[in-house]
Amino acid sequence: MARQELARFLRDRREGLRPQDIGLPADPHRRTPGLRREEVAELAHMSVDYYTRLEQARGPRPSPRILDGLAAALLLAPAERSHLFRLAGTSAPPGARAVRRVRPHVAQMLRRLPDTAAIVTDAVYDVVAWNPLAQALLGDGLGRDSNLARRRFLGRGHAYESSSAEEFGHIVVARLRRAADRYPRDPALTALLGELRAGSEEFRQIWEERPVHAPGHRTKTIDHPTAGPLRLNCDVLLVPEDDQEVVLITADPGSPSARTIRGLAVAVADRMSTMDASVP
Repeated sequence: MARQELARFLRDRREGLRPQDIGLPADPHRRTPGLRREEVAELAHMSVDYYTRLEQARGPRPSPRILDGLAAALLLAPAERSHLFRLAGTSAPPGARAVRRVRPHVAQMLRRLPDTAAIVTDAVYDVVAWNPLAQALLGDGLGRDSNLARRRFLGRGHAYESSSAEEFGHIVVARLRRAADRYPRDPALTALLGELRAGSEEFRQIWEERPVHAPGHRTKTIDHPTAGPLRLNCDVLLVPEDDQEVVLITADPGSPSARTIRGLAVAVADRMSTMDASVP
């Protein structure tokens, strides 16, 4: 536990807040910069003495419950909350459920990649965002209710033949195992795992193998129904604060697959411009 750094962090964040940030009236006669210690302690549901000792680098290691209370009281952003837990010598626990919203800057990034197919998956493999080229490349079944684990093991939604189907099955199970550890109270995840266990012997077998996979670069070949075989590169960018992955799908520059993807991108752009032109 980094007591001095934790004390400084708490002081800085407390002094950086204004009374009106927590719903108190502004008082021009206040001499304390930011909030008072007793105000933070009350918001964090802890004693003033305990909080004071933390700010003076004299306190014991705070529990996760106390740290969560402090994070809420000080209006910490997710990255700041994680930093608070690290300073206290512990790991920040995840939320009760997998995050299914997509941050605006991530969604904007997808739109800025016209020649790259891109999807965003959450911790349970729901597809929570995608760009038009991804839909053209991976099929019209890609949508708000699309889950890649159901697609892989239960045949929900159209999946093209792929050279990496077996490997992807192990990757899916490894990620779902991590999600089950992190979000044991997520009802959607519990329902998904129940469906997969009931509907797929392959899933049950791989689950018992306890596979471990880290996101990274992978190459696969898919059999697209109109474009034919395509050799694709899949690279994963992490959105760690939301436990999400951005999958970027490209082809080697100058390859036949790259030319095909470029053609698909042009067709998608033409179709979208036609749709825009038809809107009054």
